[in-house]
Amino acid sequence: MIFAIIGGAILLLFALYLFCVWPNTGRREQMKPFEAQYCAHRGLHDNKTDAPENSINAFRKAVENGYGIELDVQLTSDKKLVVFHDGSLERMCGVDKMLYKCGYEELQKLHLADSDSKIPLFSEVLETVAGKVPLIVEVKSEGDPIATSKAAAEMLDNYKGIFCVESFHAGAVRWFRKNRPQWIRGQLSLDYFKWKSKANWLTKLLASDLMFNFLSRPDFIAYDHRQAYRPSYRFIRRAFPVENVAWTVQSQEQLEKAKKIFQCIIFDSFIPDEKN
Repeated sequence: MIFAIIGGAILLLFALYLFCVWPNTGRREQMKPFEAQYCAHRGLHDNKTDAPENSINAFRKAVENGYGIELDVQLTSDKKLVVFHDGSLERMCGVDKMLYKCGYEELQKLHLADSDSKIPLFSEVLETVAGKVPLIVEVKSEGDPIATSKAAAEMLDNYKGIFCVESFHAGAVRWFRKNRPQWIRGQLSLDYFKWKSKANWLTKLLASDLMFNFLSRPDFIAYDHRQAYRPSYRFIRRAFPVENVAWTVQSQEQLEKAKKIFQCIIFDSFIPDEKN
């Protein structure tokens, strides 16, 4: 009797786990454009030149070289949607301040790295890319990710090119599921126990093992390729025919290993060998 109860409890927990991690697997065909081209992380950039990450020049270079583009969007304090990765401006602009606490005019006084480039509006980037290559648009978790999702959606509604959206924030991905269900959406993740995160232990566990998928039912999972060994992620890859996106591959050697697991590749810091 006790063994039956224990066995039933284990089966129930496993069923609950499956419900939580189950991704959407019915739209892999729509990911083909992202499989056909490697995607340049924050554009084809070099922070030591005139094409720093997430700059108009970096996006132009990616287009000119035929690469897809991954980029990051977040809102300023006056609700302008800009393209920038970090929460803080310190690394790229030398200012110890959070971007979402700054107005757009204040940001325009700053430069990216050692270049003359400035933080661009998302609308400017869309005009630059103009549908020439596929876009992976990451909604940042800083500030108000739901408001950021809404602002990005309003601009992408009129965009004619191929794109998908993704976020580490499951609530943001869920917003797209509810409000733009026709768009391809992805859940970003990694092993949060190996990352400087202020989240509690339980949240780290659930996020690392993709147990917030029940909120977003993502069409693809974008995972840190260096941590593809994590048991839950390995199980999900094998149990479900889900699209897998590798971030961020930084050498040809890493690329060759990642191609054995992932269908789509986001890269930076090197130029990949030509894709067959």
